[in-house]
Amino acid sequence: MKSTSLSLIAGAVALAAVTGFAAVTAPDDGGATVTKSAARLPVERSSLLCPAPGLSDLAETQYTSFTPAAEKSGDAAEPAGTAELLSSTAAEADGKDSGKSKGKKTGKADPAKPVVLLKQPGKPATAEASGADAPALVGTATGPLAPGWTTQQTTTVEAGDARGLLGVSCTAPDTDFWFPAASTAKSREDYVYLTNPDDTAAVADIELYGPDGTLKSDVGEGITVPAGSGVRVLISTLTSKAVDDVTVHVTTRTGRVGAVVRSADSKTGSDWLAASTEPTGTLVLPGIPADATSVRLVAFAPGEDDADLTVKLLGKTGAISPVGHEDLHVKSRMTAGVDLKNLTRGEAGSLLLSPADDDKATPVVAALRVVRGKGDKQEVGYIPATGPVGAQATAADNRAKGSVLSLTAPGAAGTVKVTASAGSKGGTPVSKTYEVDAGTTVAVTPPVPAGLKGTYALTVETQSGGPVHAARTLTLPMGGIPMFTVQTLPDDRGTVEVPAAEQDLSVLDD
Repeated sequence: MKSTSLSLIAGAVALAAVTGFAAVTAPDDGGATVTKSAARLPVERSSLLCPAPGLSDLAETQYTSFTPAAEKSGDAAEPAGTAELLSSTAAEADGKDSGKSKGKKTGKADPAKPVVLLKQPGKPATAEASGADAPALVGTATGPLAPGWTTQQTTTVEAGDARGLLGVSCTAPDTDFWFPAASTAKSREDYVYLTNPDDTAAVADIELYGPDGTLKSDVGEGITVPAGSGVRVLISTLTSKAVDDVTVHVTTRTGRVGAVVRSADSKTGSDWLAASTEPTGTLVLPGIPADATSVRLVAFAPGEDDADLTVKLLGKTGAISPVGHEDLHVKSRMTAGVDLKNLTRGEAGSLLLSPADDDKATPVVAALRVVRGKGDKQEVGYIPATGPVGAQATAADNRAKGSVLSLTAPGAAGTVKVTASAGSKGGTPVSKTYEVDAGTTVAVTPPVPAGLKGTYALTVETQSGGPVHAARTLTLPMGGIPMFTVQTLPDDRGTVEVPAAEQDLSVLDD
């Protein structure tokens, strides 16, 4: 055999090793091509970005990092892996320069020492930070700690304009984010937080859309986010118009960022607003608390066509249409807001937005601004539209009391398994299965690990039936205020479809 042929065979074997599941062997049928179907394999590397939690000396933040335990396969030794969140250099801009300056370093943590270090799947790792100087975190997980890696950042601020319980699931880096339900109103102080995980600077643009269309601004363009750093931009400095309902669109020209909006209201407190799922014709917004005193829906149609939507509340017994708000018209590239008031009336539910005309499904994004309490004892939370649980999704930070899990099946009925992990300081995992009827929402007190010490994670896995959407509400009352935060649970993308390799020895022909 010629040396060229030997080299080609060696290359084919190397390629098979890289894909991880294809094998090159001599065919038994005289050279026929053998093709295997694509396989879903666990990801080998995950990245997460947590925004700087500060802006208040009274801020107390807890991080909870978690990777679900995978099923053991065979007797092969499990490869080593790491999962750690490090302090960014935390160059924070005050927003007046739109983030174009390098800013000043506000983080005091040692960038070389992990703030949160996760050592094993199935058991959460926690860390705490205090005050306004806590930096943004940049994290990476590899090996068996990568699939499904989730980190929750929970901050309590007891007093001041930024008071509240603020929760956010740390985000994966991306290049495109939509945030309906932001505001430039005088009573609001909303910031966009951008975090860059990479070794080179990222350049981002921030576009704003109000009820009448684009809120023009030059200072929202070309915002530099230094390598391994976080930048915050005060939204109201990007436009001269004070608007109640604003949709924020963050894109990058170069690089990737993690993006999230922090909203603070002088009357209702503050919370994080996570990005809506990508624009699509049908949206699900799960987990509206039963005792919500105000629910405001904000939607935006980014394309060239208007969107006509049917609005339905999926409750315990089925779907109902909110009186007077059965339909919603969203003009192209204009933000639409509607006050649904006390929509749930004592029964937890989820909102379903679907095309009024099945033949015309115009892509939209949406989010809910939810208020609990009355008078000076109000607290705000946000629920963005989200995708289904899919194979698996996790809410990392849960306490012995105060968690409510909402499950909704907008189409066909579905069944999910919910697993409460071991506690961060002790406890035995426990699982429970829930069936969700078609067109309903089930709000449950989730299982708690036996002998729980510390915090624990909830992992939701689809077992059968149609897609199920989920959200976890965490409530920690303080001073008579029903402080709460809601995190949606979309698929954690812990697995990826790998194309099948195909054997073709025709390349060896002379």
